[in-house]
Amino acid sequence: MTKKILFDLTDPELEKIITDMGQPRFRAKQIADWMRRGAPDFASMKNIPEKLRNDLDATMQTLPVRVIKKLKSADGQTTKFLMELNDGERIECVLMRTSYGNSVCVSSQAGCAMGCKFCASTLLGLKRNLTVNEIFAQILVAQWELRADNFADKPIRPNGDANNNDVSHIVIMGTGEPLQNTQNVIGFIERANRDMGIGWRRITVSTCGIVPGINELTGWGRPINLAISLHAPNDELRKKIMPIANKYSIGEIMDAAWRFTDLHNRQLMIEYILLGDADGNLLNATPECAEQLVDIVRGKNCMVNLIPWNAVAERDFTSPSGNAIHRFQDILIRAGVHTRIRRERGNDIGSACGQLRISEANK
Repeated sequence: MTKKILFDLTDPELEKIITDMGQPRFRAKQIADWMRRGAPDFASMKNIPEKLRNDLDATMQTLPVRVIKKLKSADGQTTKFLMELNDGERIECVLMRTSYGNSVCVSSQAGCAMGCKFCASTLLGLKRNLTVNEIFAQILVAQWELRADNFADKPIRPNGDANNNDVSHIVIMGTGEPLQNTQNVIGFIERANRDMGIGWRRITVSTCGIVPGINELTGWGRPINLAISLHAPNDELRKKIMPIANKYSIGEIMDAAWRFTDLHNRQLMIEYILLGDADGNLLNATPECAEQLVDIVRGKNCMVNLIPWNAVAERDFTSPSGNAIHRFQDILIRAGVHTRIRRERGNDIGSACGQLRISEANK
C-alpha cells in the first residue's frame, strides 16, 4: 500500500488530517517540527501519544524517502544511504564528515540518462526527476544521522560548521544530471538556504555540460559554486566516453561556465576523472591531454580536481598509476593552473565519485 507522505502537505493540510482524527491542533505543529528535523518515522516522535503514532503509521509516512540500507566507511567519516521513494524507485546520497564541515552529496534524479562510459549511476538509465521535497529530504536524513547520538531533540541551527552536528555544505553530485532537472534543483537550493541557513557559497552544482541549464543558473543569479565534469580535453576523446559531447562542444560548455563564474567572481571547478583502458594504457591522462587541458583553463579563475578512476565492476577501465597521475598534475602546476588530486571518500562502501547507483547490488 502506498502511504500518504505528510512532509508533502502544507501546514493547513496536515492540521486538518490531525484534527479529523480527533486530536488537538497543536499535535500537527509537533509532528511538523519532527519532520523538519528529519524524523524517519512516527516512532521517533517521543512527545506524540503512542496510539496516534500507530494510527498515523498505518496509512502515512513522514518523509518522501525511506532509508532501506545504510553503509559506513571503515574510517567512520562517510555514510552512504540507499533510499526508496514512494513509487519504489531508489536513490543514494552520501554524508561526508570533513575538516571543513559536514557535506552531503545528494541525487537529483532516479537514475541518469547521460550514459558516461566510466560511471555506475547511468547503468540502468533514467527513471525520473526528483521533486524539491525528495531532494531536500536527503539533507534531512543526513541531518538526523549527524544527531543520532543525543542530538535528535535539538532544533536546527543555521550555518552549520565542523564544530557542530549540522549539515554545512551541499554538493549536487549524486545520481543524475542536475541540469536536466533544473527547476527542482533551484527550488531545493533555495529551500536549503532559507530553511537550514546553508549559504549559497557552500552549495555546489555539478553538470556534465548542459549548456541551457548553465545559462539558466546564470539568469537565476545566486552565487553558488559550479562544477563542470569535463573528463577530456578535446571533443573527439570526450565523445568516446561522454555521449553529451555529441550535443555540446567543450567550447560551448566552457563559454557558458565562464559567463557564470565571471558574474559571481566564483572559482569554477573542473572535474577530471583520470582513466586507463582495460590493458592499463592511458586514455585521458597522457601528458598531451594535460597540455590540452592547460590550453582550456590557462589564465582562468578555476581549480582542476583530478580524480583517479574508482572501480565499477561493469566498466572496462583502470586507474592510472600514481606516477602517471602526478605527472599529469605537475604539467598543470607548472603552467600555473590551480589543481589538486581529490581524496576519495567511501571507496569501501561504493560511495566515491562515479560509484553511486540505484540498485541494492553494491553491498
